[in-house]
Amino acid sequence: MEQNMASLIMIFGATGDLAKRKLFPSLYRLFERQRLSEQFAVIGVGRRTLSNEEFQQSVQESVTSAMGEKSDLDKFISHFYYQSHDVSDSSSYAALKKFADEIDEHYQLQGNRIFYLAMAPEFFGPIALHLKSDGLTDVKGYKRLVIEKPFGHNLESAMELNQQIRTAFSEEEIYRIDHYLGKEMVRNIEVIRFANAIFEPLWNNRYISNIQVTSSEVLGVEERGRYYESSGALRDMLQNHMLQMVALLAMEPPISLTTDEIRSEKVRVFRSLRTIEQKKVKDYFVRGQYGEGTIEGKQVPEYRDEPMVDKESNTETFVAGKIMIDNFRWAGVPFYIRTGKRMETKSTKIVVQFKDIPMNLYYQPKKMLNPNLLVIHIQPEEGITLHLNAKQTGSGSQLDAQTVKLSFSNSGTNAMNTPEGYEKLLYDCMRGDATNFTHWDEVAYSWAFVDKISKAWENEKADFPNYQAGSMGPEAANKLLEKDGFFWWPITNLDVDNCK
Repeated sequence: MEQNMASLIMIFGATGDLAKRKLFPSLYRLFERQRLSEQFAVIGVGRRTLSNEEFQQSVQESVTSAMGEKSDLDKFISHFYYQSHDVSDSSSYAALKKFADEIDEHYQLQGNRIFYLAMAPEFFGPIALHLKSDGLTDVKGYKRLVIEKPFGHNLESAMELNQQIRTAFSEEEIYRIDHYLGKEMVRNIEVIRFANAIFEPLWNNRYISNIQVTSSEVLGVEERGRYYESSGALRDMLQNHMLQMVALLAMEPPISLTTDEIRSEKVRVFRSLRTIEQKKVKDYFVRGQYGEGTIEGKQVPEYRDEPMVDKESNTETFVAGKIMIDNFRWAGVPFYIRTGKRMETKSTKIVVQFKDIPMNLYYQPKKMLNPNLLVIHIQPEEGITLHLNAKQTGSGSQLDAQTVKLSFSNSGTNAMNTPEGYEKLLYDCMRGDATNFTHWDEVAYSWAFVDKISKAWENEKADFPNYQAGSMGPEAANKLLEKDGFFWWPITNLDVDNCK
């Protein structure tokens, strides 16, 4: 892994929402923590005509909006420059190359370049080809391309896009960013599994009955109606974030913690996903679209009444599914996933439900012991909770058992030091650590899995809307688990704050 932190970062789409909300504050946090050397510079690239001073002012406002006033902001923003640019015009790239060479020499950046494409996906391929043909990738240091999701719209378009990008960058130079992989507790999954002797021997179908992954949002589509109409929850969340978490939960222990070994084990999980034929999709997956409802005391409209949304839209805003991994470790264990918008609460949680003990000595009529659970809280709270059964305090009867919760929470001083996902991933990219970025093989296998589902849904008109805004999704999602003898664990009762 390279450790040369000197780098010129070019952000294409530097006047956009992602750069202002995530990238600039994350770069500042790295600067504040002295994880950026003095040898760094950022060139913001955008269509708008701005002076360097106007761009630096925009960066300053972005950081103060996210973090408040900072005493060293002037020093930080002095490393930022701006170049007006037409992504389809070779003369613009020639001017950008000349400017980049000057900045490189001024800061002694040794020809190290990171190209961050914070733009619409349709520009990824053309920009990558121009960077190659117009000489911006002809450098003596490293060159890396960072791209945001969605990486294609299906397997066919993803392959076409990958082919374009691979003409300019090798696979080792492409960093497909998934901000979920930067979240502290997602990165913690491997540590929980592989650094604890009490978990790894139990992490298989002999001891685990099911695993549930929930990522719910209170917000609707807001101003993203046009994008969401072509995406939906399946492509927006399941194909990337949700399947990545499943892979981390299901992967075999790697022989070492190197990028190649971890990726190799994740790919083996994707290869083991049970293929779902179109006619059987309804047995494994449920879709939903929110209707009007009440959230936090306010009436909110249904999805079809949102801006830039088709009045007869067949786009799903909710997905629940049962994923089966057909390998020796996980045969017979369902991985249940659900994700949706306009749900009851904002939360991302993983619930690992262990099997009941063979003979329940503490069984009482109408009073069943709860199974042991391991809950990994990813957002908004961060932490781990282990649900055990113990004797009820103060009870005289040996039969009186109750659930106790052992919890660790990233609160207080821990929370203050928890890095933002983008901060961690930007730092990894500058260090040359691609472990928490998505390899092409992972993208290809996940699209192959998702395409079967999307094709089945595209060919059938859904009865939408089918869940009320402010609920936890359609009733069909509950029935999906009920037929297997399980139920969704209520995520509000699993909060770290409730684990006293």
